[in-house]
Amino acid sequence: MDFLLIAGIVFVIFLTGLRIAQEYERAIVFRLGRFTGVRGPGLYWIIPLIERQQTIDMRTKTVDLEQQETITKDSVTIKVNAVLWFRVIDPAKAIIQVANFNQAVYQLSVTALRNIIGQHQLDEVLKSREQINKTLQQIVDTATEPWGVKIEMVEIKDVEIPESMQRAMAREAEAIREKRARIIKAEAELEASIKLTQGAKQMEESPIALELRRMQMLSEIGIDNNTTTVIMVPSEFTSAAKSLTKMMSQPDNG
Repeated sequence: MDFLLIAGIVFVIFLTGLRIAQEYERAIVFRLGRFTGVRGPGLYWIIPLIERQQTIDMRTKTVDLEQQETITKDSVTIKVNAVLWFRVIDPAKAIIQVANFNQAVYQLSVTALRNIIGQHQLDEVLKSREQINKTLQQIVDTATEPWGVKIEMVEIKDVEIPESMQRAMAREAEAIREKRARIIKAEAELEASIKLTQGAKQMEESPIALELRRMQMLSEIGIDNNTTTVIMVPSEFTSAAKSLTKMMSQPDNG
């Protein structure tokens, strides 16, 4: 009877020490306060009353960094928020080296975001966002490496600038577009003037070409049925036509 009682107690103690960790979990086990190892995933056993565990989720986590009001290098006050992706790669360090790795990663990321924005001008923040993201990721990842945490990606989600600055940027963009339009128009006028000059020189060398162009213009004007066109035929054309007619009317003596 005593044997069965002892066996039952041992069996109960054994059952109370059984633990199960999911595929994405790891258990950090401490024996009388000292770290003994990482267990899981799957079924494992710890010594009841002597060993205790703390489970860590190894999956990638997404953290929204709350909107930060900071000043750029060119003294413009903006509001920036970002998104951070990170995961634990060394669960033992994540528990032993830092008290609360989630909060530590968050605070470090927020501080780094404010610092890196202060090192760039507003135009750089707006145009070089991808480069700023990479730099921010490297800074945070280097700082969190001793904690066993890997920063996978950081993305600036939104940049809010003052309304006065928005109006100034809109005026600047409008001025740039107007400047571009004027340059294009000036280049087109220059090219047209060159072509007209070349055409005038060719017509000066060949009066016939000038008259042919004039006839073409008259035909274009005559497309409209309601237009009455008066054609002034040059005397040279009349003389040339008479000479040609006379030559054709003479008999061939041959």
